[in-house]
Amino acid sequence: MQPSFRPPVPRPVTFDGPAGALEARVEDPAPGELPRACGVVCHPHPLYGGTMQNKVVHTLARAMQELGVPTLRFNFRGVGGSAGRYDGGTGEHDDALAACDWARAHFGCGTLWLAGFSFGAAVALQAAAAARPASVVTVAPPVGRIIVAPVARPACPWLVVQGDRDELVDAVTVRRWAGEFSPPPRLEVLEGAEHFFHGRLAELRSTVKTFLSAPAGGGLGT
Repeated sequence: MQPSFRPPVPRPVTFDGPAGALEARVEDPAPGELPRACGVVCHPHPLYGGTMQNKVVHTLARAMQELGVPTLRFNFRGVGGSAGRYDGGTGEHDDALAACDWARAHFGCGTLWLAGFSFGAAVALQAAAAARPASVVTVAPPVGRIIVAPVARPACPWLVVQGDRDELVDAVTVRRWAGEFSPPPRLEVLEGAEHFFHGRLAELRSTVKTFLSAPAGGGLGT
């Protein structure tokens, strides 16, 4: 991170989703400039307190912002001020696609970085086929909980970040699952990190930034 970096002030926005208006926050580190890419971040499970205000979601968005990329965090249907109700992942997949479309149009960029945490990781991974992002970041993908069926590998660079002391998602299962893809995603296991990465958010942010800024990660450089 550059010493002069100042986090952008979140700007409330709403956009049309398949089930009604979706509540969101735009954070643009260089307003008025045409961005090289834009980022969309999906939050954890709506039925267990997951919202766009989650600290891991903030961290993923901040990693993108520190690379000069504006971001969109949004609430899935039925969360916060978003219309509709929880739809078991199917409707949330459609919400994510609507968010990607809106971000591309709003920021005027074709290059998209798509990220998600826990439930949001599963949604982002499922949405990648239609959204066609340049990079995908999945943090604590809920393999064996939400991800229970085969899923297509994103056709782009893909990062998986997992804590080895995650009390909700088994790290051994995630490692085995990631190894079944060809080519496998880049897997970063943070030793001692649990599900919400308490005390490890700076390390998580650094890991994501390194991936997104590298050519091998589909990044655009710093």
